[in-house]
Amino acid sequence: MASEFSHAIVALAMGQAFQRHVVNRRVLLLGVVCSIIPDVDVIGFHYGIQYGDVWGHRGLTHSILFAALLSGVMVAWWHRLKSPMATAGVVLYFFLCTVSHGVLDALTNGGLGVAFFSPFDTARYFFGYRPIVVSPIGIGEFFSEDAARVLASEAVWIWLPSWTVFVVLRVLQKGWAGTRAGDPSQPE
Repeated sequence: MASEFSHAIVALAMGQAFQRHVVNRRVLLLGVVCSIIPDVDVIGFHYGIQYGDVWGHRGLTHSILFAALLSGVMVAWWHRLKSPMATAGVVLYFFLCTVSHGVLDALTNGGLGVAFFSPFDTARYFFGYRPIVVSPIGIGEFFSEDAARVLASEAVWIWLPSWTVFVVLRVLQKGWAGTRAGDPSQPE
């Protein structure tokens, strides 16, 4: 898996693709939760659930179906908007944050793959190109000698691209806002 730090960074960067009245700080925080929550499946190791099982690591909680269900539940429980378009934007943001977790994991060089289509298809998938060094499971294992190697890999393959997307989207938003502010035909 990619580290939880990297999953959160991707969620924060993706938040820039949405209008501020749709994705505010509270929604960004919930997006970070959505990006990390698929790894709740590691609890199963303590209860005898095997890695390759449907409920095992990178199984059902890493699926597209789980991302869709979680995004709907998150909006229903914690987010109320009057505008259907804004609500749809938040659902989409939560979905993208959650599904990004499996995508990043499928780009790592370890594990059994990701069950994107679980429970309908329990096969595990990786992408053909897997440049991200897999992060060990567990806090104690993460903060070991391999931590520097994992974080260096994630800095190159996740953090730098996420930062680039963040900056480009921020510049485009400011340029667009400046253009609209200078247009006398636009209502204020």
